Amino acid sequence: MLWMNREGDVHLSARTGRIDRSLSCHYIGSMNLGTRLFTLFRGHLVGRDAAGNRYYEERRARPGLRRRRWVAYAGAPEASQVPPEWHAWLHYTTDAALPEGDQRPWQKPHLPNLTGTPESYRPPGHDYQGGHRAPSTGDYEAWTPGT
Repeated sequence: MLWMNREGDVHLSARTGRIDRSLSCHYIGSMNLGTRLFTLFRGHLVGRDAAGNRYYEERRARPGLRRRRWVAYAGAPEASQVPPEWHAWLHYTTDAALPEGDQRPWQKPHLPNLTGTPESYRPPGHDYQGGHRAPSTGDYEAWTPGT
């Protein structure tokens, strides 16, 4: 049977010869079928982030090429969910993911892009904030053509 354990390793049991879909779907359920199969046969789990995303790398490099890297999102596939530590690893900036716990006191926790969601930023005067903004201070003069 072919299955993936908690460390991301794929196993094949000659006893049954079947794929245990419950285990593979549990660990990489947000992928499409092609990516899921590629991950099962050629992927190796490198790590996880605080949001539950899983990061994989190809087991063996292709001749003359570097190993492919990809992410299995914990929820909906949204690239802005990838924290900077893993973004650097995915784009081959670093060989290993940067440690997540080594943050400077001035660093803020990672937040995904909230554009288009109810939690997105809406400045004063936005229609959803009542549509009224503070009056201008008089230091602005509108441009008109020909003046």
